[in-house]
Amino acid sequence: MDNTSIITQVANPKEEENNSTSPDKVSQSNSSLKKQRSRSIFSPFFCCFRNYNDYHVEAPATNKTLTLPPTPEENGSPPKPPAKFLLPEVSISDYGKNCVVIDLDETLVHSSFKPISNADFIVPVEIDGTVHQVYVLKRPHVDEFLQKMGELFECVLFTASLAKYADPVADLLDQWSVFRARLFRESCVFHRGNYVKDLSRLGRELSKVIIIDNSPASYIFHPENAVPVQSWFDDMADTELLDLIPLFEGLSKEEDVYSLLQSLRDR
Repeated sequence: MDNTSIITQVANPKEEENNSTSPDKVSQSNSSLKKQRSRSIFSPFFCCFRNYNDYHVEAPATNKTLTLPPTPEENGSPPKPPAKFLLPEVSISDYGKNCVVIDLDETLVHSSFKPISNADFIVPVEIDGTVHQVYVLKRPHVDEFLQKMGELFECVLFTASLAKYADPVADLLDQWSVFRARLFRESCVFHRGNYVKDLSRLGRELSKVIIIDNSPASYIFHPENAVPVQSWFDDMADTELLDLIPLFEGLSKEEDVYSLLQSLRDR
Protein backbone atom coordinates (compact mmCIF):
# COMPACT_ATOMS: atom_id res chain seq x y z
CA MET A 1 0.00 0.00 0.00
CA ASP A 2 1.15 3.56 -0.67
CA ASN A 3 2.57 5.33 2.35
CA THR A 4 1.27 8.78 1.36
CA SER A 5 -1.44 10.25 3.57
CA ILE A 6 -2.70 6.95 5.00
CA ILE A 7 -3.85 5.83 8.42
CA THR A 8 -5.38 2.87 10.15
CA GLN A 9 -9.08 3.14 9.36
CA VAL A 10 -11.37 2.26 12.24
CA ALA A 11 -14.71 2.21 10.57
CA ASN A 12 -17.08 0.45 8.27
CA PRO A 13 -17.63 -3.16 7.15
CA LYS A 14 -14.78 -4.32 4.97
CA GLU A 15 -15.53 -4.13 1.26
CA GLU A 16 -14.27 -7.35 -0.22
CA GLU A 17 -11.77 -7.20 -3.06
CA ASN A 18 -12.80 -8.38 -6.52
CA ASN A 19 -12.26 -12.12 -6.35
CA SER A 20 -10.78 -12.11 -9.82
CA THR A 21 -7.86 -9.98 -8.67
CA SER A 22 -4.93 -12.01 -7.36
CA PRO A 23 -1.75 -10.52 -5.89
CA ASP A 24 1.30 -11.11 -8.06
CA LYS A 25 3.70 -13.71 -6.84
CA VAL A 26 6.78 -12.07 -5.41
CA SER A 27 10.06 -13.95 -5.17
CA GLN A 28 12.62 -13.50 -2.41
CA SER A 29 14.68 -11.19 -4.61
CA ASN A 30 11.81 -8.81 -5.37
CA SER A 31 12.65 -5.49 -3.78
CA SER A 32 9.79 -3.37 -5.07
CA LEU A 33 7.25 -2.08 -2.60
CA LYS A 34 3.65 -3.13 -2.82
CA LYS A 35 0.92 -1.03 -4.36
CA GLN A 36 -2.03 -0.15 -2.21
CA ARG A 37 -5.19 -2.14 -2.84
CA SER A 38 -8.27 -0.05 -2.30
CA ARG A 39 -10.58 -1.30 0.41
CA SER A 40 -12.57 -0.12 3.37
CA ILE A 41 -12.71 -1.73 6.78
CA PHE A 42 -15.08 -2.41 9.62
CA SER A 43 -14.79 -1.55 13.31
CA PRO A 44 -11.80 -0.48 15.35
CA PHE A 45 -10.25 -3.93 15.28
CA PHE A 46 -8.61 -4.57 11.93
CA CYS A 47 -5.66 -2.70 10.54
CA CYS A 48 -6.01 -0.85 7.24
CA PHE A 49 -4.21 2.30 6.17
CA ARG A 50 -6.29 5.14 4.76
CA ASN A 51 -6.51 8.89 4.53
CA TYR A 52 -7.64 10.06 7.97
CA ASN A 53 -9.63 13.00 6.64
CA ASP A 54 -11.54 10.89 4.10
CA TYR A 55 -13.33 8.63 6.56
CA HIS A 56 -15.58 8.88 9.56
CA VAL A 57 -16.15 6.02 11.95
CA GLU A 58 -19.40 4.14 12.30
CA ALA A 59 -20.37 1.17 14.41
CA PRO A 60 -21.97 -1.40 12.12
CA ALA A 61 -25.15 -2.11 14.05
CA THR A 62 -25.87 1.15 15.85
CA ASN A 63 -24.57 3.71 13.32
CA LYS A 64 -23.04 5.63 16.22
CA THR A 65 -20.12 7.84 15.30
CA LEU A 66 -16.99 6.78 17.13
CA THR A 67 -13.62 8.43 17.37
CA LEU A 68 -10.08 7.25 16.97
CA PRO A 69 -8.43 6.20 20.21
CA PRO A 70 -6.11 8.87 21.58
CA THR A 71 -2.59 8.40 20.29
CA PRO A 72 0.41 10.72 20.50
CA GLU A 73 1.08 12.90 17.47
CA GLU A 74 4.80 13.13 16.90
CA ASN A 75 4.71 16.50 15.12
CA GLY A 76 6.52 15.30 12.04
CA SER A 77 9.66 14.07 13.79
CA PRO A 78 10.56 10.47 14.56
CA PRO A 79 9.88 9.83 18.25
CA LYS A 80 12.52 9.22 20.84
CA PRO A 81 12.85 5.69 22.24
CA PRO A 82 10.84 5.18 25.43
CA ALA A 83 12.31 4.77 28.88
CA LYS A 84 10.89 1.24 28.89
CA PHE A 85 11.18 -0.89 25.76
CA LEU A 86 8.29 -2.82 24.28
CA LEU A 87 9.89 -6.25 24.52
CA PRO A 88 11.16 -8.09 27.58
CA GLU A 89 14.72 -9.33 27.85
CA VAL A 90 15.69 -11.96 25.29
CA SER A 91 15.00 -15.46 26.56
CA ILE A 92 17.80 -17.98 26.89
CA SER A 93 16.32 -20.05 24.05
CA ASP A 94 16.43 -17.03 21.70
CA TYR A 95 19.81 -15.70 22.74
CA GLY A 96 21.93 -14.95 19.68
CA LYS A 97 18.99 -15.09 17.26
CA ASN A 98 17.91 -12.21 15.09
CA CYS A 99 14.44 -10.77 15.73
CA VAL A 100 11.70 -10.87 13.10
CA VAL A 101 8.66 -8.61 13.50
CA ILE A 102 5.62 -10.05 11.71
CA ASP A 103 2.46 -8.20 10.71
CA LEU A 104 -0.96 -9.89 10.91
CA ASP A 105 -3.70 -8.53 8.60
CA GLU A 106 -3.14 -9.00 4.87
CA THR A 107 0.31 -10.44 5.65
CA LEU A 108 -0.66 -13.68 7.43
CA VAL A 109 -4.46 -13.59 7.31
CA HIS A 110 -7.42 -11.75 5.82
CA SER A 111 -10.38 -10.99 8.09
CA SER A 112 -13.87 -9.75 7.35
CA PHE A 113 -17.19 -9.21 9.07
CA LYS A 114 -18.88 -10.45 5.91
CA PRO A 115 -19.38 -14.24 5.96
CA ILE A 116 -16.66 -16.22 4.19
CA SER A 117 -17.72 -19.74 3.26
CA ASN A 118 -14.22 -21.22 3.57
CA ALA A 119 -13.11 -19.29 6.67
CA ASP A 120 -10.42 -21.02 8.71
CA PHE A 121 -11.54 -19.32 11.93
CA ILE A 122 -14.63 -17.51 13.14
CA VAL A 123 -13.77 -15.19 16.02
CA PRO A 124 -16.42 -13.41 18.13
CA VAL A 125 -15.66 -9.74 18.76
CA GLU A 126 -17.73 -7.49 21.02
CA ILE A 127 -18.59 -3.99 19.72
CA ASP A 128 -20.78 -1.63 21.73
CA GLY A 129 -22.21 -4.51 23.72
CA THR A 130 -22.98 -6.63 20.64
CA VAL A 131 -20.96 -9.69 19.65
CA HIS A 132 -20.05 -9.87 15.95
CA GLN A 133 -18.47 -12.76 14.11
CA VAL A 134 -15.13 -12.16 12.37
CA TYR A 135 -14.36 -14.53 9.50
CA VAL A 136 -10.65 -15.21 9.11
CA LEU A 137 -8.83 -16.74 6.13
CA LYS A 138 -5.29 -18.01 6.54
CA ARG A 139 -2.82 -17.13 3.82
CA PRO A 140 -1.55 -20.21 1.97
CA HIS A 141 1.57 -21.75 3.54
CA VAL A 142 1.26 -19.61 6.68
CA ASP A 143 1.64 -22.65 8.95
CA GLU A 144 4.88 -23.73 7.32
CA PHE A 145 6.16 -20.16 7.32
CA LEU A 146 5.45 -19.58 11.00
CA GLN A 147 6.99 -22.87 12.08
CA LYS A 148 10.17 -22.05 10.19
CA MET A 149 10.28 -18.51 11.60
CA GLY A 150 9.95 -19.94 15.11
CA GLU A 151 12.94 -22.17 14.52
CA LEU A 152 15.16 -19.43 13.12
CA PHE A 153 14.25 -16.21 14.94
CA GLU A 154 12.92 -14.52 18.01
CA CYS A 155 9.45 -13.84 16.56
CA VAL A 156 7.23 -10.91 17.52
CA LEU A 157 3.69 -10.28 16.28
CA PHE A 158 3.21 -6.54 15.74
CA THR A 159 -0.13 -5.33 14.42
CA ALA A 160 -1.91 -1.97 14.28
CA SER A 161 -5.17 -3.78 15.01
CA LEU A 162 -6.68 -3.80 18.47
CA ALA A 163 -5.87 -6.62 20.85
CA LYS A 164 -9.52 -7.66 21.37
CA TYR A 165 -9.57 -8.77 17.72
CA ALA A 166 -5.93 -9.65 17.03
CA ASP A 167 -5.14 -11.60 20.20
CA PRO A 168 -7.77 -14.35 19.72
CA VAL A 169 -6.83 -14.57 16.03
CA ALA A 170 -3.19 -15.06 17.04
CA ASP A 171 -4.24 -17.73 19.56
CA LEU A 172 -5.85 -19.73 16.76
CA LEU A 173 -3.15 -19.03 14.20
CA ASP A 174 -0.06 -19.71 16.29
CA GLN A 175 -0.42 -23.33 17.35
CA TRP A 176 3.33 -23.66 17.95
CA SER A 177 3.81 -20.65 20.27
CA VAL A 178 6.04 -19.02 17.68
CA PHE A 179 5.33 -15.48 18.88
CA ARG A 180 7.43 -14.66 21.91
CA ALA A 181 5.56 -11.39 22.27
CA ARG A 182 2.48 -9.71 20.77
CA LEU A 183 2.26 -5.97 20.22
CA PHE A 184 -0.93 -4.17 19.23
CA ARG A 185 -2.11 -0.71 18.23
CA GLU A 186 -1.23 0.92 21.53
CA SER A 187 2.41 0.02 20.88
CA CYS A 188 2.42 1.92 17.56
CA VAL A 189 3.36 5.57 17.13
CA PHE A 190 0.76 7.81 15.51
CA HIS A 191 2.97 9.78 13.14
CA ARG A 192 1.73 12.05 10.35
CA GLY A 193 -1.53 10.16 10.03
CA ASN A 194 -0.02 6.67 10.21
CA TYR A 195 0.21 3.99 12.85
CA VAL A 196 3.92 3.27 12.66
CA LYS A 197 5.77 0.32 14.16
CA ASP A 198 8.84 2.03 15.57
CA LEU A 199 11.48 -0.69 15.72
CA SER A 200 13.75 1.44 17.92
CA ARG A 201 11.23 0.93 20.74
CA LEU A 202 11.57 -2.84 20.76
CA GLY A 203 14.74 -2.96 22.83
CA ARG A 204 16.68 -4.95 20.24
CA GLU A 205 19.76 -4.05 18.22
CA LEU A 206 18.37 -2.70 14.95
CA SER A 207 20.99 -4.44 12.84
CA LYS A 208 19.44 -7.72 14.01
CA VAL A 209 15.78 -6.80 13.41
CA ILE A 210 13.68 -7.57 10.32
CA ILE A 211 10.06 -6.52 9.79
CA ILE A 212 7.76 -8.29 7.33
CA ASP A 213 4.67 -6.22 6.54
CA ASN A 214 2.33 -5.52 3.65
CA SER A 215 2.25 -1.77 4.40
CA PRO A 216 5.33 0.43 3.89
CA ALA A 217 3.61 3.03 6.11
CA SER A 218 4.12 0.65 9.02
CA TYR A 219 7.90 0.85 8.84
CA ILE A 220 8.56 4.35 7.51
CA PHE A 221 11.08 4.95 10.31
CA HIS A 222 13.12 1.87 9.36
CA PRO A 223 12.59 0.92 5.69
CA GLU A 224 16.08 -0.59 5.59
CA ASN A 225 14.88 -3.33 7.99
CA ALA A 226 11.88 -4.35 5.90
CA VAL A 227 10.95 -7.33 3.80
CA PRO A 228 7.87 -6.10 1.88
CA VAL A 229 5.10 -8.51 0.97
CA GLN A 230 2.05 -8.23 -1.24
CA SER A 231 -1.26 -7.61 0.51
CA TRP A 232 -3.19 -10.88 0.56
CA PHE A 233 -6.98 -11.24 0.52
CA ASP A 234 -8.24 -14.50 -0.96
CA ASP A 235 -5.86 -15.85 -3.63
CA MET A 236 -5.50 -19.47 -2.56
CA ALA A 237 -2.78 -20.01 -5.19
CA ASP A 238 -0.52 -17.47 -3.47
CA THR A 239 2.96 -18.80 -2.60
CA GLU A 240 4.71 -15.69 -1.31
CA LEU A 241 5.23 -16.89 2.27
CA LEU A 242 6.64 -20.16 0.98
CA ASP A 243 8.90 -18.30 -1.45
CA LEU A 244 10.27 -16.11 1.33
CA ILE A 245 11.52 -18.95 3.52
CA PRO A 246 14.95 -19.25 1.78
CA LEU A 247 15.49 -15.51 2.21
CA PHE A 248 14.76 -15.71 5.91
CA GLU A 249 16.99 -18.73 6.28
CA GLY A 250 19.78 -16.54 4.96
CA LEU A 251 18.83 -13.59 7.17
CA SER A 252 18.86 -15.79 10.26
CA LYS A 253 22.60 -16.34 9.77
CA GLU A 254 23.51 -12.67 9.33
CA GLU A 255 25.25 -10.76 12.11
CA ASP A 256 24.03 -7.57 10.42
CA VAL A 257 20.85 -7.88 8.33
CA TYR A 258 21.33 -4.54 6.57
CA SER A 259 23.84 -5.72 4.01
CA LEU A 260 21.70 -8.60 2.73
CA LEU A 261 18.51 -6.54 2.68
CA GLN A 262 20.31 -3.73 0.86
CA SER A 263 21.60 -6.14 -1.76
CA LEU A 264 18.02 -7.26 -2.41
CA ARG A 265 16.82 -3.68 -2.79
CA ASP A 266 19.65 -2.97 -5.23
CA ARG A 267 18.63 -5.77 -7.60
